[in-house]
Amino acid sequence: MAEHRLSLAVNGRENQLHSKLVTFETPGSVITTGSVSTGSIAIVGLGYVGLPTAVELHGKSPRIIGIDVSEQRLRDIASRAADLTDADQERLAAALADGTLELTTDPAAARGAEAVIICVPTPVDSNQTPDLAALQAACATVVQHAVPGQVIILTSTSYVGTTRDLLTEPLRQRGMAVGTDINVAFSPERIDPGNPSHLQSETPRVVGGATEECTVRAAEVIGRVTDSVYLVSSTDAAEATKLYENIFRAVSLALANEFADACGALGLDPIEVTLAAGTKPYGFLGVFPGPGVGGHCIPCDPHYLLWQLNAQDQASPLIEQAMKSIAMRPERVIGRAGEVMAAAGRPLAGARVIVIGVSYKAGVRDLRESPALPLIEGLIREGAEVAYYDPLIPVLNLPGGAQLRSVAAPQGPDFDLAVVHTLHPGLDYTWAYDVPVVLDATYQFSGAAHRAVV
Repeated sequence: MAEHRLSLAVNGRENQLHSKLVTFETPGSVITTGSVSTGSIAIVGLGYVGLPTAVELHGKSPRIIGIDVSEQRLRDIASRAADLTDADQERLAAALADGTLELTTDPAAARGAEAVIICVPTPVDSNQTPDLAALQAACATVVQHAVPGQVIILTSTSYVGTTRDLLTEPLRQRGMAVGTDINVAFSPERIDPGNPSHLQSETPRVVGGATEECTVRAAEVIGRVTDSVYLVSSTDAAEATKLYENIFRAVSLALANEFADACGALGLDPIEVTLAAGTKPYGFLGVFPGPGVGGHCIPCDPHYLLWQLNAQDQASPLIEQAMKSIAMRPERVIGRAGEVMAAAGRPLAGARVIVIGVSYKAGVRDLRESPALPLIEGLIREGAEVAYYDPLIPVLNLPGGAQLRSVAAPQGPDFDLAVVHTLHPGLDYTWAYDVPVVLDATYQFSGAAHRAVV
């Protein structure tokens, strides 16, 4: 098992505390316990977590059963149109070519698998309330088709107690003794979409089972995905681990945005200051400011804990304020757009504005919770004539029903204001230098000498 340094700001004591972690030594053999002895693994949900997990298992499992409710998603995967890194695209092509990866919408296919890994989305609704519909449906289906000897692993981020409520107890109600007849565990996903530097095989995973036997059996499965597996005492502890990871990130991003505003008031560059602070080898874990926070995790996952604690009348003021700050960040960008246009001698209303990049993260074709959506709607609300440029997102459907298409070949003089939201690697943005006013919400578009920052 590979050793990994703990990321703890504890004055250097992380080396002492590392010994408190329970590590799992991966045997590296095919699973053979139970009534099904093929070593096959079923992946339920082939989205941003499930598909990379499936392709990572190529060469490590003789049969991978990919299950998804969407026929269109399966067609996209079969045609290699799914959004993956170049390395994962190669793995996908190999898995499809040799027949290792089977794609189906039939949930009963999971009956032939030794292990079942559940990877479905856990979003929140417009009121920031957890939307558990997909997760509940997936878990109910897996329980329905579960067979003795299987290992069932939930990876989707949710409230503490989800694995117990949606898997362990329903299986017991079916008459299966968890830990004896069947094994249940939670192992939070750690996928960094679009980042080829963070390989699954090199990213440690945490596993917590309903029993000690469940933990060991699940760790054997997760050990095929990564060479580092750490064990915790329960499914609840594993679920809380994932919530804490993403809540820490949310609070850090809220702080980074607030500190960037402070730097603006003081005439300082927040990127320079953050990088300088990052030279400290202990006690500081910096992140960069931006136009807001998007994606499947950070804008959503903390609300699962807040929702659960609110039901118990337990306040979490720091987390609550961080999430409010994150949600309001696009409005701050809109307000700043009005300020820079006023400084240029004209109002935002009636201005021709182009938003550069609309996906939530550089290098991915993913719009989930992207700050660009409320940003564009807010600019339209203020009377601006808005277009956008993002070759990765050719069509943009706004929440209010309007549809925009990416400008194919934008020219700087065609616009009065450019708002830099997401900078994708490998694209040429030099045309934006000719836009009279540039508002850089990434703080890193240094090519335009006349740019302003949020």
